[in-house]
Amino acid sequence: MKREDRTRLLEMARRRAAPGSGRLDALVREAHASYGCGEELPNLEGIKYAIVGGLATALYMPQRMTLDTDLLILGEDLKRVEARLEAAGCERAGPLTIGRSSWRLPKGRILDVIALDGTWVSDALNTAVRDADSHPFVSLPFLVLMKLESGRLQDLADISRMLGCADEASVAAVRTTIAKYRPQDTDDLESMHRLGKLEHES
Repeated sequence: MKREDRTRLLEMARRRAAPGSGRLDALVREAHASYGCGEELPNLEGIKYAIVGGLATALYMPQRMTLDTDLLILGEDLKRVEARLEAAGCERAGPLTIGRSSWRLPKGRILDVIALDGTWVSDALNTAVRDADSHPFVSLPFLVLMKLESGRLQDLADISRMLGCADEASVAAVRTTIAKYRPQDTDDLESMHRLGKLEHES
């Protein structure tokens, strides 16, 4: 999605948004530690990775259905990860694109491996947060960054809802990260934050 199209979409959403249209605040802020990966991941010991995508959003907003697991890794680790997946009995699924490979895990779940070389990737992996099962999930600032880079409509909605649920310290951390890596998106970030807060007003 082009930046100007995104800005127009956010302006339209602001015109139509109504206070309190989201879920009750108490429900929004429930812990989601029980939301698992759906299937045990292959052994990736010694390789830095973080769970991203729809599964990661469940740490920061009410759960939504997702049918796959997305892993972020460093580009240099892609071949090692693919070798581990093959050794664990995973099968390649669908066509490959640059920096991404899709796999079907032994019990059927799809695993998408996203291998990136951006300057922020190491920071994202080093600041991953652990769930109750010790799985590493990307932190909120870098999840927002990835969704801004993707720019899909669902990603913009996810950003708004996550920011609407976040406390001020978390939002401040997101602002710092976006100002560092995507300063061109700071205005749109503030729009999504306002929409998210508006949705969950009493």
